[in-house]
Amino acid sequence: MGKWVRVASVEEILPRQPFLVAMEDDDIALYWINGEYYATDDLCSHAEASLVEGDLEGYTIHCPRHGGQFDVRTGEARHFPAYAPIRTFPVKQEGRDIFIEID
Repeated sequence: MGKWVRVASVEEILPRQPFLVAMEDDDIALYWINGEYYATDDLCSHAEASLVEGDLEGYTIHCPRHGGQFDVRTGEARHFPAYAPIRTFPVKQEGRDIFIEID
């Protein structure tokens, strides 16, 4: 079981606008979609491009480098050339604060 880390306030996260969370070991992408928060690795599993710089359509984030696609709910790779999934992280909101569970 990991620890919950405060990473943002609700005012910082905009719909359809990925938000970069710079952590000590890895960067994490945070998304707000249909009133729910999701978090994934920020780096594409194919070419290590920042997913925060990509386009978010529905629950799919598009890698800006080669067009790989991932489901932000599961981390599943959805489109070639990406085939390996990315990590996802549990997210919770407490009041105006957003937390991510980190191992």
